[in-house]
Amino acid sequence: METKSTIDGSRRKFIYNLGLTTLGISSFASIYSCTGSTKNQNQETPLNTEKRKLGIALVGLGAYAGGQLAPALQQTEHCYLAGIVTGSPSKIPEWKEKYNIPDKNIYNYENFDSIKDNPDIDIIYVVLPNSMHAEYTIRAAQAGKHVICEKPMAITVEDCDRMIEACNKANVRLSIGYRLHFDPFHHEMIRLAKEKVFGELTGLSSSFGFKAAAGIWRLNKELAGGGPLMDLGIYSVQGFCYLTGMEPIAVTAQEGPKTDLEKFSEVEESLTWEFEMPNGLRAKGKTSYSENMNDLRAEAENGWFELSPAFNYGGLKGETSTGKMEIQPVFQQAKQMDDFALAIRDNRPSPVPGEMGRRDVRLLQAIYEAMRTGKRIELA
Repeated sequence: METKSTIDGSRRKFIYNLGLTTLGISSFASIYSCTGSTKNQNQETPLNTEKRKLGIALVGLGAYAGGQLAPALQQTEHCYLAGIVTGSPSKIPEWKEKYNIPDKNIYNYENFDSIKDNPDIDIIYVVLPNSMHAEYTIRAAQAGKHVICEKPMAITVEDCDRMIEACNKANVRLSIGYRLHFDPFHHEMIRLAKEKVFGELTGLSSSFGFKAAAGIWRLNKELAGGGPLMDLGIYSVQGFCYLTGMEPIAVTAQEGPKTDLEKFSEVEESLTWEFEMPNGLRAKGKTSYSENMNDLRAEAENGWFELSPAFNYGGLKGETSTGKMEIQPVFQQAKQMDDFALAIRDNRPSPVPGEMGRRDVRLLQAIYEAMRTGKRIELA
């Protein structure tokens, strides 16, 4: 991700961990979607439906764009890296040479809107700090381009609504960068839950955290919208929804102690929360910027199954009460972007639409409300 002057790579390097391969697998939306409405996904699209590779422009050339998305776009079958948008002119020569990007496909934040006149660009991938997601998604839609927006979709539900409305009005598709919906380890977790291989679920738990360096933009509430919950806890929120196929009906939460008041002056250092699901199931989450943790676990009547690590870009490991999961990993981001290109080309819904992103922002805000008030918050 990239601000106009500040790049943070520590979190991305932490998640990357053990590396990636490029074998393929389809999205698990057919197993559980839990997306809400997909109004904007079902419209006819006027752009580029012929069977060719669609061009993607990355907006923001930070660690994720450079370390994950650009390499993934060298492995994709249905889309390619066609352009870049950056506020750092010093980065342009390296990207231009490395990925053979023509001058006409290189933009900055000031001339971004002129991208509407570039037929090489079909999809804009917004890889900016959270507070900038709404602005650039809306501007991309107004330019007539389909949009992938990194998670969390935005800081507020109201911003999510504006983003969805803009894409609907422009008749373009909106997808959220939920890469784990294209990962085979998570597919297997969902299969085990849906098919009740170990019986009915009796409990869920998940934790995700790392030791954040001082000074990163994620500690700035104005840019990030919050602390580790926005950045990392959202993965656990997603996991609870797609393992159950349900949305929570209530939440309680508690902020953890702050060990560095200066470093965490604007955002939480850690927090825990508990979702109540419609069937009475409880799902317990924890997230932190001062502790390394990374797991997703399901308890069932006759056994258990888990991923640990669960949320990395590569090196995921799965195990059940009867043995290890023997699964070939994939290049998650390549599968994610290829699926969106195919959704556009084939005029079908994205399995990770804007409505899903909106749902998750609503749940994140409910967790924060429960944390601030100490009350049980009911979710409509």
